[in-house]
Amino acid sequence: MLKMVNFAQLLFPDFFLILCGYLICRYTALNRPVWQQVETLVYFFLFPVLLFHSILKSPIQLREASSLIGAGLSLGVCAIALSYSLPHWPVLGQYLDRRDHAASAQVGFRFNSFIALALAERLAGPEGLLMISMLIGVCVPLFNIGAVWPMARHAQKGFLGELVRNPLIVATVTGLSANLMGLRIPQWLDPSLSRIGASSLALGLMAAGAGMQLDTLRQSKVLGLSVLSIKHLALPLIALGMSQIFALTPTQTTVLLAFSALPTASTCYVLAARMGYNGPYVAGLVTLSTLSGMWSLPFALGVLR
Repeated sequence: MLKMVNFAQLLFPDFFLILCGYLICRYTALNRPVWQQVETLVYFFLFPVLLFHSILKSPIQLREASSLIGAGLSLGVCAIALSYSLPHWPVLGQYLDRRDHAASAQVGFRFNSFIALALAERLAGPEGLLMISMLIGVCVPLFNIGAVWPMARHAQKGFLGELVRNPLIVATVTGLSANLMGLRIPQWLDPSLSRIGASSLALGLMAAGAGMQLDTLRQSKVLGLSVLSIKHLALPLIALGMSQIFALTPTQTTVLLAFSALPTASTCYVLAARMGYNGPYVAGLVTLSTLSGMWSLPFALGVLR
């Protein structure tokens, strides 16, 4: 029997950390120069360690979970395609700033890994945790490539060069390769990596709050609404369809629906800022996505399931 989850309580810590970063940056001596250094630390060290550790700590059984992995990858491809296609929609496209779209398209398909792990464990115990770990392992490389591509293309930078230099992609590909090779983290090292990962989440969310400028959301309201609608409305509906196409079990369907309705990744802001895009606007979308998870998760798990 799946446990009932208080979604507002689950998402409140993330929202609170964003709020702390916002207030600290504006009302204390720890202002923007401090948080720019924090962003660099999170982007180049803390979050890559988190991704590598999260992917490597749970064995991925590709054969046993092929249906769930196929459904997750198909969901991810649909999400990326929808996010990319927004400027080409009739009428809608003329209201979208192409540069802001390149930075914020990632909000429509990336996800918060920590909330994913916590939610899956509460919903389906160790089995759910293993399933969500497999989805993270196969989807994170795809989503990170999808996030980097439009920004590198719009900035006329070499796409392959950006991929090779991107620490998030390097960490996820390395972690996935090590997992499939059967390598494991030594027990004596695991607690240290877990603490590094926990610090990356906290500092990443606070950095998003510090960089947030809510006024920027008024400049591209149509874009923000479109991206968040894809993330929190379209994806759960697509996930339900994928669960039927791939004939998933009830537990697999629950995990996929939860995966589809998660808030976006806090590192969307860090990636956009480090690549020279409108970081404050993306930080605002991260905040709105965290709040939107309070209705999209009940919608996916309560209504659709």
